[in-house]
Amino acid sequence: MLTHSDRADDHKTPLQARSSRPLTGRVRVPGDKSISHRALILGALAVGETRISGLLEGEDVLNTAKSMRALGAKVERTGDFAWKVEGVGVTGFAEPEGPLDFGNSGTGCRLVMGAVAGCPITAVFDGDASLRSRPMRRILDPLELMGARVASGGQGGRLPLSLAGARDPLPILYRTPVASAQIKSAVLLAGLAAPGVTTVIENEASRDHTELMLRHFGAQIVSTPEGQHGRKIVLTGQPELHGEKVVVPADPSSAAFPIVAALIVEGSDLIFSDVMTNPLRTGLFTTLREMGGLIEERGVRTDAGEPMAELRVRGSKLKGVEVPPERAPSMIDEYLVLAVAASFAEGTTIMRGLSELRLKESDRLEATADMLRVNGVKVEISGDDLIVEGKGHVPGGGLVATHMDHRIAMSALVMGLASDEPVKVDDTAFIATSFPDFIPMMRSLGADLS
Repeated sequence: MLTHSDRADDHKTPLQARSSRPLTGRVRVPGDKSISHRALILGALAVGETRISGLLEGEDVLNTAKSMRALGAKVERTGDFAWKVEGVGVTGFAEPEGPLDFGNSGTGCRLVMGAVAGCPITAVFDGDASLRSRPMRRILDPLELMGARVASGGQGGRLPLSLAGARDPLPILYRTPVASAQIKSAVLLAGLAAPGVTTVIENEASRDHTELMLRHFGAQIVSTPEGQHGRKIVLTGQPELHGEKVVVPADPSSAAFPIVAALIVEGSDLIFSDVMTNPLRTGLFTTLREMGGLIEERGVRTDAGEPMAELRVRGSKLKGVEVPPERAPSMIDEYLVLAVAASFAEGTTIMRGLSELRLKESDRLEATADMLRVNGVKVEISGDDLIVEGKGHVPGGGLVATHMDHRIAMSALVMGLASDEPVKVDDTAFIATSFPDFIPMMRSLGADLS
């Protein structure tokens, strides 16, 4: 089987999307990727058995499951989207025999770095060509303050690298340089092994899945407001986490693609079940409603601290809006498909404060602009702001370079479902990292993908 880094051009899987009939039906998109990663990792750090239902079975999460096995936990698939983890306890990881390969997953890699940093073992972290190009230094800096050490690695802390965990982890107070759930989570996971209190302060609150799930597994953790938009998270170290049941809600980042498709394809009416509605993840829904999108929420319930609801989404006339920079942490993965919605809106949409997009699987800011331009949309990048001139329709007809980025591929295909001319993407293989059934699911709802 070819790895991502081994794939050549002749193994690409191009696809074309063309103007479609109304999208209709009821669907449950895959389980949330952020929750899936964390359930596996905390299940491995707990004592006893953790049962997970609704786990996302994409490549990113499966690579995290493999890494937990390599570190000594027993991880078993017991049914469709159902998994069992027998944990080894905090600091109980065993030294892996070979490198931990995270494929395309920055989240899995960075969170496991935090978990390993508190254990007296050495592990080699690696990934595909895309992940090897992404910086890890801002994760490694606080971990080194806690006593971990980078034994070897590429420039700027790039993969592959060897991380030696701390034999006597130190609790720290750390103020994150940017709003990043990955930095915060890595520090908190390392802090589990440290005596005393580990504190993380954020000037802008990032998604709080790690805090909610740590509490669900039995950790003593307190989160309080800090300043106008920030949070202060205080974790008491060396808890005995206990295995728990985890129901993974449907991923709002995955739901974003068919939701935008339903909004821009005239006459569409889709119902989405069990979508996570955590307010730190639903900036896109807020923005789309401001644009005039018909998104109705009903049947709210909670599991493991995470709210979820049924959403009804119908075809809508959209208008341009300005998206404030403080909203970015709650929708950082959704700006690509928001740019598609903005292209079909009437008027200008300004998305501010998107510097974080330059540090994803690709430079998503430039890649998003390229995707729009090649399909006849007027777009401008000003500093870290993306400005889209919506005309109510998109000419289409372009070939989009995905740069090994699953979200670019899905966003471009969504664009083609309502554009004047078909939109082509050069490679859809990487969609499997987060949404393996995206293409057949969209076809079942009426999308014309060929």
